Amino acid sequence: MSDRLVSRRAVLAGAAAAAGVAAIRPQSPPPAAGAEAAGPSGDGLGQILAWDAHTHFSAVTGTIPQRVAQLLKYADRVGVERIVLFMGTSFIAQPTPEQFRQQNDEVLQGIAVAPDRVMGFVYLNPRYQRESLAELDRCVRDGPMLGIKLWIAIECSQPELDPIAQRAGELRIPVLQHAYWRTWGNLPGESAPPDVAALALRHPEVSFICAHSGNDWERGFRAIRAAKNVWAEVCGCDPTAGMVEMAVRELGAQRVLYGSDAGGRSFASQLAKVYSADVPVASKRLILRDNLRQLLAPAMKAKGMKV
Repeated sequence: MSDRLVSRRAVLAGAAAAAGVAAIRPQSPPPAAGAEAAGPSGDGLGQILAWDAHTHFSAVTGTIPQRVAQLLKYADRVGVERIVLFMGTSFIAQPTPEQFRQQNDEVLQGIAVAPDRVMGFVYLNPRYQRESLAELDRCVRDGPMLGIKLWIAIECSQPELDPIAQRAGELRIPVLQHAYWRTWGNLPGESAPPDVAALALRHPEVSFICAHSGNDWERGFRAIRAAKNVWAEVCGCDPTAGMVEMAVRELGAQRVLYGSDAGGRSFASQLAKVYSADVPVASKRLILRDNLRQLLAPAMKAKGMKV
């Protein structure tokens, strides 16, 4: 092979690599909230500045400000404008009231670092109803948080969840519930998508987010399909081809949300599910940002926050 041919191929490869990087590189610093950055995606989508429905302090280290700075640095690389943060620096499946207050205090510190980009959901343990309701008022009614995060303390179909769901409806905030089907059987107290659907059908005035869509998402989408007030979140599992397409087909694009589960997963791998999906550009816009923005808008407006 001639040196001239090798050189030509090297130039073409370099140009292709540069184009790929340019397609995902956001502006720096990020544009104002609600703006879109220009990016040659090739499909008319441009560079949507995504709102991430599901992030943690895991996989980043240091003080709370240092952790937030790292998360936002990675978010900037791939065009994530705002993140929803919850659960503090340690994961506790059955937190006492003192423990979930501590975790929420850490998230409140994170919000204070970058209030224009970091949003928070209050972490609760429904086994402590009175204390959970008081914490909900502290962090949402009287604080900057915009939703509720529930993990694996108790299956969410149980009646202990009803007072929390009712209060969420009064405050007009969404409830994000971890929902999984594990191949070896769920953990004690761990919810699955049918649990989310059961709770949602009891509280049709409340918006619920089925986090991870059950991990076994082909079953998960179908399990929540009849509960029109449940949104499917596509974060956490491998970026498998066809996931977003099925979510849109089964639920409609208006009921699908992008989330990353960072740092359990990367922003980029979870964005890839949406950007590579064979769905209309308008659907991708809804999934990446507009659906979550609509869910959070009532609480944001009540707090005087820019939507």
